[in-house]
Amino acid sequence: MKTRNALLLVTASLAALCASAPATAQDAPAQDEAADPQTTDDDATTSREIVVTGYRASLGSAQTIKRSSDAIVDAIVSEDIGKLPDNNAAEAIARVPGVQVLRYNDEAGVVLVRGLPDVATTFNGREFFTADDRVLHLQDFPAGVAAGLEVYKSGTSNLIEPGLAGLINLRSRRPFDVRDTEIAGEIRASYNDQSRSFDPAGNLLLTKRWDTPIGELGALINFSYVRTTYRNADRYADSAIISPRGFNEGDPGDDIPVTTPGVGNFRFPANAGNFYEKGVRHRPAINGTVQWKPTADLEVYAEGLWQAYRGDVLRDAFNVNFERRSAAGQLPTISNVVLVPGEPNKAASFTKTGGYVPEFFRSTQDDSTDTYQGAVGFKWKTGRATLSGDFAYTNSKYKAKEDSVDAQLATAPTINVDWDVRGSAVFDLGNYDISNPANTLWRGYFQRDFVTKGDGVQGRLDLDLETDWSWLPRLQFGIRATDRTAAVQNNNRYGYTAFAGLRLDSLPTGTLELISDGFRGDPQRFQNWLAAPRQSIRDNVDALRQATLRTVQQLTVLYPNDFGIREAVTKFATEEIPYDPFGGFRAREASYAGYAQGKFDFDLGGEVRADGTFGVRVVNTDGRYSGFSRIDGQPVAQTTRQNYVDVLPSIQTRIRFSNELQLRLAFNQTRTRPGFGQLNPSLNITRNNPGPDGSPPRYAAFGSGGNPDLKPLTSDNYDATFEYYFSKNGSATVAVFYRDLFGFINNYTRDVQDPVYGLIQINRPENAGAGKIKGAEASFQTFFDFLPGFLSGFGTQLNVTYLDGTNGLPTVLGEGARQVRIPGLSKWAYNLTAFYERNGLSARLSYNRRSNFINSYNRNANEELYAGEISRPVARLDFSLSYEAMKGITIVANASNLLGEPFNNYRYYNETQYFGRDLRVEGRYYSLGLRFKM
Repeated sequence: MKTRNALLLVTASLAALCASAPATAQDAPAQDEAADPQTTDDDATTSREIVVTGYRASLGSAQTIKRSSDAIVDAIVSEDIGKLPDNNAAEAIARVPGVQVLRYNDEAGVVLVRGLPDVATTFNGREFFTADDRVLHLQDFPAGVAAGLEVYKSGTSNLIEPGLAGLINLRSRRPFDVRDTEIAGEIRASYNDQSRSFDPAGNLLLTKRWDTPIGELGALINFSYVRTTYRNADRYADSAIISPRGFNEGDPGDDIPVTTPGVGNFRFPANAGNFYEKGVRHRPAINGTVQWKPTADLEVYAEGLWQAYRGDVLRDAFNVNFERRSAAGQLPTISNVVLVPGEPNKAASFTKTGGYVPEFFRSTQDDSTDTYQGAVGFKWKTGRATLSGDFAYTNSKYKAKEDSVDAQLATAPTINVDWDVRGSAVFDLGNYDISNPANTLWRGYFQRDFVTKGDGVQGRLDLDLETDWSWLPRLQFGIRATDRTAAVQNNNRYGYTAFAGLRLDSLPTGTLELISDGFRGDPQRFQNWLAAPRQSIRDNVDALRQATLRTVQQLTVLYPNDFGIREAVTKFATEEIPYDPFGGFRAREASYAGYAQGKFDFDLGGEVRADGTFGVRVVNTDGRYSGFSRIDGQPVAQTTRQNYVDVLPSIQTRIRFSNELQLRLAFNQTRTRPGFGQLNPSLNITRNNPGPDGSPPRYAAFGSGGNPDLKPLTSDNYDATFEYYFSKNGSATVAVFYRDLFGFINNYTRDVQDPVYGLIQINRPENAGAGKIKGAEASFQTFFDFLPGFLSGFGTQLNVTYLDGTNGLPTVLGEGARQVRIPGLSKWAYNLTAFYERNGLSARLSYNRRSNFINSYNRNANEELYAGEISRPVARLDFSLSYEAMKGITIVANASNLLGEPFNNYRYYNETQYFGRDLRVEGRYYSLGLRFKM
């Protein structure tokens, strides 16, 4: 309520200020509005109009945005998105210089700008978010929603606070963008060669403008739908590296027997296995806008968006453990050991017999997201002043319901494992009869209800004043207020049933099936095992609950002192999963911002001119974050509060040597707030189960949670670009940049000796130390119009980015902050694109590659220093083809991920040695469709 009252107050204050402004004004230059995502007037429409007919016009529109912007901006417009083989906005933006994406399950997810994930996101210039996040999930936006995407790599003071990496604005179409009436759309069918499924997609745009007695009216509605079916296969080796001797130093009873003579002690991953994920994603979206211009000086608009996700997910995992004892208390035996040449303490392959049985599970999940935003706004010119405002409400909710049936083999088979075959482990089970249901036992049942949501109101007022000063033609002022809430609730229960010795096919899910794998020509020797059908699990969740309850009730008689079994009896006694106070947090955060900015323009002599902006933005953040910690098994309420003020100066200068040649220099400061979940003050500690023989586990407990002591990331940003525009769609640019940062946030795993639990492993977010990023970008685009005949249809777009970034790790045990590469940052990334467009035929071949990057740093037992997990280089090749069969009707064909290169990472367990971790095989997409416009 406090923020809502503040919005009313600032509205009245700025309206009064505007009314007292001088009443002589000229239209603002279009170039000043081109990069302002909050602009709605005709000048902005002229400079950023997305009505294009091909690659040439599309590249020209994006080039105009970049050329005339106050800030350093790269853009991609609708024809780029529509004519690339991209299902969503995240895929499309991956082709912008300096932008990289992290892909999982056949789609782009996390977006990085210049190597950093802390990117602010806006929709039509206003804050937009998904569930409890601070940012929107670009992968949830079908490409058909977007008219353009703008990546701000430097921020001006009138922009919503950019993140450490910058700001991405997704812009939808508006009715005043077209002249009269437009009906346009696309229908498409796609095929995934790994899931072997066909999927539909399409969008329909309807828009019209009217001249009426009450002024000009425009209305637009856009429908979009994308379905994708994916199937990924992952074979992995564990990040925990062990040795036969030294598992528990000084305790020979824990030494794993090795029968191969002369090999000495050596190291290998504690686990290996397969992980498959299959799913169907449905992403519908509807957005609409009404614009009204009653006079030439006043425009009012209202717009709304519903964007949704529906998922049906199936996960299968099979895990082999190489260190644990059997149920009878016997350690495994290792034989046939072969060591890596030149690394006598590192295993290349061996055979394991006995020990703990392999475990596996089948998890089914139904999940959904619904995100709504409604907004109203206006722009009013009066005299020298222009007043604009935008007020919006956003609500977003994500829900997931998961049911997992766990199993294990009845006996421990002989396992033959090779630790590095094309990047990760492969293994087999010898002659074990995996298809015999008698060899598969029920191990447990897991259920989870997960909900995360957020909502918020926001409002801004901006005043633009023209002056009589030639060197300072415009002054801009604005205020903005927001009120956000975020909440997460994760209720779950697990019944461990392995001690009962029940066969998996005795459950109410019926006959077992041999699961299908997702590999494509992979050398993994073991790929399939038995599981209950997905639909049988979903249709029998209550019968599974009752079976679990009966079983754990019987086990309490056999194991009366087992707390986990007794807890399961309580949790499975009700149909609904009991509320878990440890499984959630709440946050409420208000922010108040104001800015002042001047736009300067003056001669430097001859034809050289300089223009730009200078200003400051002041932001007050007031947040309250609460949750529950588990202390001695009891919930203890935890609440923290943060209140701080950021003063963020910025200056942007453009020196125009000629119409074609210009230099930009920029400096600004940014602050990136920690995520709401990262600020969760609760810490949940879960005791680890002893082995089947009662032997103590390595870790007495595992802990995870947020960190209420996190500070915002801070950065001083320096940028320079040299830009040469030699034609309407031809340019060459070079950029250099430097970021001086502190407090980069990442999750770190540490071992902690707790006085109550003993040795526990805790994973939580922490601020890293000081760091820096320096880098350079180069880009070039043109069509070869000077070539004769059909050769004039060829064109190209090339860009390359170099990054060098480090930060200090959190200190441990008095150590100094160790400087390491920033997670997620690739040193090199480039896009190479070739076009052809002539006589109705358009073709594009695009190659994208990024070099290796750090996933994370962990500090596990027996490791003296943090060790890193690194992903190998990732490359993709995409192709698109279209032909205008008749006016307004175009046939389109796309192919994505033609190379089909697997994702692969590896884990360093000391300064020089590593094992392969994950090798994930992803699908190729082929699509055929029809695009129309009338």
